[in-house]
Amino acid sequence: MRPICLFSVIFLSAALSLPSCVSTGKFNALQQEKQKTDSLYTWAMHTLKTCQDDNNNLNKQKAQLQDQASDLTLQLTVTKENNIQLSKQLQDVTALSSSQAESIKKSLDNIGAKDAYLRGLRSALSHHDSVNLAVLLDLKATLGGFADQGVAIKTEKAVVYVDLSDQLLFNNDSNSYTLTDKAKSVLGRLAQVLNDQPEVEFMVEGHTDSIAYPREILVDNWDRSVKRATAIVRVLQNDYNISPLRMTAAGRGEYTTVTANDTPEGRAANRRTRVVILPQLDRLLPLLERGQSQPAN
Repeated sequence: MRPICLFSVIFLSAALSLPSCVSTGKFNALQQEKQKTDSLYTWAMHTLKTCQDDNNNLNKQKAQLQDQASDLTLQLTVTKENNIQLSKQLQDVTALSSSQAESIKKSLDNIGAKDAYLRGLRSALSHHDSVNLAVLLDLKATLGGFADQGVAIKTEKAVVYVDLSDQLLFNNDSNSYTLTDKAKSVLGRLAQVLNDQPEVEFMVEGHTDSIAYPREILVDNWDRSVKRATAIVRVLQNDYNISPLRMTAAGRGEYTTVTANDTPEGRAANRRTRVVILPQLDRLLPLLERGQSQPAN
């Protein structure tokens, strides 16, 4: 046993005396790379969790609409059964006047029209939900990493919107409506998502704080908020080829706040610009108008 122990001590001493295979600089670089990878993984998991939560919320809203559609379908089924019974009674009754028979025929025609209306409405709602979900997930994936720079992606009442801070867009200059270079970089990523969804229309809303900054070319806060919105619309059109037919520039002035204007931080938060993904009414409005024009039974 002693020769073996002696050999082990000699081997260990020799191993410790060998020079390191990896330099200190390379080891530090590997450590930094690992830290970046860990940070990216943490951000990705957080983004995934947020997307999953948003997806669950949208699914709940969709389930509610589907429940409403199911109730309407049940009502329609009952009405159809009544319709069948009415048709049988109509065949058995020979003493009906021509005016009464015509009235029943119109009622039956109305039932068929309402059936087609309900099918179209369900299809339009399903399409709207699918587009909103695709836009939301694309925005989260493309802009989720800019949360610490003043980008917030939210949904409210099934409407998707992106809030861009005053610091990001105008370097916290209350009078400015000239975009920073960092803002143009973020707008480029936003344009990428919007170009991937060419049927989506959107509105750019400018918001200000409660303090007026009159200048020769700025009449009031309404004017300032509109000029900020149009500055963004021009970049999206001229630099990223988004069709102007899809965009609306709007100013909300100082009248839609997110917090009080009694501190510098509060005023900075209220000086924001919001990009609102507009509901796709091109399918829904004709259906709703047709539903309103249907005569009552």
